[in-house]
Amino acid sequence: MWKNQRELQAVILLLALLPLLSGCWDSQEIEQRANVLAIGIDIANEEDRKQEDEISHLSKKFQIPDEEMIKVTAQIAIPGRIPLGPQQPGGSVKPVLVVETVGHTLEDAMLNLQQEVADEVFLGHLRVMVLSEEIARKGTARFNDFLRRNPEIRRTTALVVSKEPAAKYMNLNPELERIPSLYLADIVDNLSAIGKFPPSFIGLFWTIYSSKGQDPYLPYLALKGKSTIQLNGLAYFNDDKMVGKTTPLEIGIFMAVRGISRGGYGAFVEVPGEDESVLVRAVSRKTKTKVTLKNGRPHVSVKIQYEAEIDEKESASIQLSNSAVLKKIEEEASKSIKKSIEKLIVKTQKSKSDIFGFGEHFRAKIPEYWNKNINTKDKWEEIYQTVTFDIKVDSHIHRVGMKSK
Repeated sequence: MWKNQRELQAVILLLALLPLLSGCWDSQEIEQRANVLAIGIDIANEEDRKQEDEISHLSKKFQIPDEEMIKVTAQIAIPGRIPLGPQQPGGSVKPVLVVETVGHTLEDAMLNLQQEVADEVFLGHLRVMVLSEEIARKGTARFNDFLRRNPEIRRTTALVVSKEPAAKYMNLNPELERIPSLYLADIVDNLSAIGKFPPSFIGLFWTIYSSKGQDPYLPYLALKGKSTIQLNGLAYFNDDKMVGKTTPLEIGIFMAVRGISRGGYGAFVEVPGEDESVLVRAVSRKTKTKVTLKNGRPHVSVKIQYEAEIDEKESASIQLSNSAVLKKIEEEASKSIKKSIEKLIVKTQKSKSDIFGFGEHFRAKIPEYWNKNINTKDKWEEIYQTVTFDIKVDSHIHRVGMKSK
């Protein structure tokens, strides 16, 4: 067939190179995509519902789902207006387009959104999803099917709960960042980096949600003024429904019990006998969790060692160079942290929300008890309310700053 060996080699080489030429078969210019950077989800009110058009279904022939309609507010990047370096002339031009739409499901709302945008809606650059507290309390499971099926959604996308309607967060104009969605996503990422919040992203939320011995949690945000966002606590869940929130300071308590080493929270501690306070800030922590059975009932022992420093004192009368005074402060700090941990555990027990993952400890370390008496998430949530615990906290102050007096 082939005239000579050289021709045969040329054909084989051409066939070998063909797979390398297929890399851009589905390429698409960025200007031809509507890149969604952030999504806010709220319950649609009566006025919003009237905006629904017959796009994914005919209204009179559509069986209405049990869930309430939702309003999706999307931030879409405008091609050519995303700043790529130092601010340029004309930088006051808004870099994102905010579009609102409604739907019976998230996919239904996204189809309606596509009808209002000329380019193909693309979720590959989605950085943050904001759920209003109202939505979070009704349950997040209704969104999971679309989010987990869609290959464009990244597992590292931030997921947060907002005190106010999520649509408000899509219309913010933060002073520190021209692109509101990036500001929101950076808040979540940077707060984890400086020890203000444990790692949190949508993939981790799904992983914890799927586990039998732990309930998920998310950052809880609140607006302060017109464009400032505050980390206002930790929203905790029972199954897929938000059932409560912590105070901001209790986030540090939660991180200590979870064994997250990096400290980031400071609190005033009263100096015994002085009627004055000092600000003690946790630098790092070490946590040991032990699970046992006491009289046939689950029991948890948590031992935490705090490494801390004193950032500030209220009065010059407090002598930080005195080791006896530092010892009293350490004991008072340990006592205060222990009390706060016990209070937080009891609070989550009342809501059947094991955000600490004690159930996973029992499942891993006493599997015979787990398999015989629990074995399901629903059963563990019942048992969790009756779990007994003892907490031991040991604080060490290593630094008092540049001044010793």
